[in-house]
Amino acid sequence: MTLMNRQYVLARRPTGALQESDFTWQEAAIPEPGPGEALVRSIYLSLDPANRGWVNDVPTYRPPVGLGEPMAGFVIGQVVASNREDLAAGDLVEGDGGWQDYAVYGADDDVVKLPPGEDLIARMSVRGVTGLTAYWGLLDIGQPRTGETVVVSAAAGAVGSIVGQIAKIKGCRVVGLAGSDEKCQWIVDDLGFDAAINYKTENVLKVLGQHCPDGIDIYFDNTGGDILQAALFRMNQGGRIVCCGVVSQYDTATPLPGPHGMPGLLVVRRLRMEGFIVMDYDDRRAEADADLTAWVAEGRLKYKIDMIEGLENAPRGLIGLLHGENTGKRMIRVSEEP
Repeated sequence: MTLMNRQYVLARRPTGALQESDFTWQEAAIPEPGPGEALVRSIYLSLDPANRGWVNDVPTYRPPVGLGEPMAGFVIGQVVASNREDLAAGDLVEGDGGWQDYAVYGADDDVVKLPPGEDLIARMSVRGVTGLTAYWGLLDIGQPRTGETVVVSAAAGAVGSIVGQIAKIKGCRVVGLAGSDEKCQWIVDDLGFDAAINYKTENVLKVLGQHCPDGIDIYFDNTGGDILQAALFRMNQGGRIVCCGVVSQYDTATPLPGPHGMPGLLVVRRLRMEGFIVMDYDDRRAEADADLTAWVAEGRLKYKIDMIEGLENAPRGLIGLLHGENTGKRMIRVSEEP
């Protein structure tokens, strides 16, 4: 256990692609929890494409990270000391602890106490924000029906890999797009996708037509850009486009313009295009967790962890994630589990 609180703080706002130098490593004394506060030691830190948006000086669904503040990030950790009535030393919790060894949670900070014996890695991936994003985005926004065709971008990533499998569970035909032949083989051979497209080496619009001869009913968009454009023109009447993320546009100073053909295609084909934030479904978490847990136990839902060792590697890990290095859920092991 470290005797200092190591942190990455935001040193500057990125003006183009994210750089490791946009963050500063610093070490400080471990903070003491005040009245109504709890001190939590970080165990796992989640890396997510949305992290990139948080460092811009533009509010999203959360305030931007301030200059000189610890980089924000979702953490699972253990309570070290507590002056909160709802938490005791030794409790396992999840919350927005950030890129640091220790975080203080005040009385008004959202923190979820985990049950004893919880599988922490599953909680951060297939049963956490990743799995919940896939679950609600596909089932609530996409509303899949048996026999429909579902196309998923970033299909070998944390969310996309879960989306495709849930679509298969719901009786759909699933086509995934990924950035390497190895990733394409993994989602077909191991995860059960019906087909895969390497968007880096294949003509996406042409190959989508070959793999989706009857059109696309649901497109689950994790990337935006050219792939969204290609999928849009293959959508069936009454199709649904689930807008989850735009990873192709996050880490650039020159984002592509929006897809053309809108709103004309939306009107003519009666398409629904809708975005969502997973926190909108917090009050229904138990419902999703029951399904996700059962599917994993039954072997119908698999998940892959891309674990990086050490908090010091967080900037490199996020940059790599934004460039598609990962297969499955990328996270940082900050310290050992108790």
